[in-house]
Amino acid sequence: MDQHAQYRFLVKLAPHPQRLTVTSRAWPLARPMTTAYGVETTAGVVVAEISDGDSRGRGEGVPLRRFGESIDSVVAALDAMKGAVFSGLNRDTLQQAMPPGAARNALDCAFWDIDAKRAFRSVAELAGLGSVPRLLTAFTVAFDTPEKMAELAAANRARPLLRLELGGDGDGERVRAVRRAVPASRLIVDANEGWNEARLRAFMPALIDCRVELIEQPLPAGADDALEGLAYPIPLCADESCRTVADLDRLDGKYAAINIRLDKVGGLTEAFALAAEAKRRGLRIMVGGAIGTSLGIVPALLVARGAEIVCLDGPLHLAGDRVPGLRYEGSTICPADPKLWGGAG
Repeated sequence: MDQHAQYRFLVKLAPHPQRLTVTSRAWPLARPMTTAYGVETTAGVVVAEISDGDSRGRGEGVPLRRFGESIDSVVAALDAMKGAVFSGLNRDTLQQAMPPGAARNALDCAFWDIDAKRAFRSVAELAGLGSVPRLLTAFTVAFDTPEKMAELAAANRARPLLRLELGGDGDGERVRAVRRAVPASRLIVDANEGWNEARLRAFMPALIDCRVELIEQPLPAGADDALEGLAYPIPLCADESCRTVADLDRLDGKYAAINIRLDKVGGLTEAFALAAEAKRRGLRIMVGGAIGTSLGIVPALLVARGAEIVCLDGPLHLAGDRVPGLRYEGSTICPADPKLWGGAG
């Protein structure tokens, strides 16, 4: 019996019907953060927990308002799946039962977790991966005035890689202010769909001068055709424009990289497929995540082990995290405690 057949056999041995429990919680941030929706002081997350009486699996989703999600909508979407879970929904059938998004991510990761416990293997083993190494993550500097962004960057000057949230007038000065504050750190920027083609060209000299290594989502999703055939000295990375494998054909010749976020793509299952196909096409891989707890970050580490750029710093922006949670040594993410998620049963 091959490894995959054995795994499928073991998973089928669940002796009791599955039950889905859905909870939500707001986690206070360490400091207020300015976003496109105002000043945020908490990070809202939704947890899906599957139990069959013997094993339990959990997954965390962070609603993405950019895609019309909220805590209430994600909770409602998961509540609507309770009957299907009880009737035998599994990770394979889930991919067609729900659309991409935070709700499917939470449920998909819960299935991976409980499947690992039923099979007495870690999720990494089920996925055919080796152990997850220590990974370097970027640290996000939230959108603000040039002075405040430079101040936060200076407080984190020991971090090797900073990710700057941009998306408005004065972005060139924001980047210059940060570079003056941290002359040695590597920089990547996220324009958050806030530019047009003219702004991209206008900001490019400052970005080059400041040694920016990557630009995430410079144009609004849907405006990608303006990038076709154009060569830029700094690689462009698709974020909001790329949710699933089905988007890759449309992005061909426009981007050099894609950002894979589990809440955006709808779970670890789709993230694995998207990463594999993107690599086959020669695209660079970035793995990012929303601000949430370690429970939501750990599954992404399995995809991030093969990425060129990792931005999984969400727990660092919280006033407190789950226990056990991930351990960060500066910007290095240490291997997770198996009790948090994905350990063998």
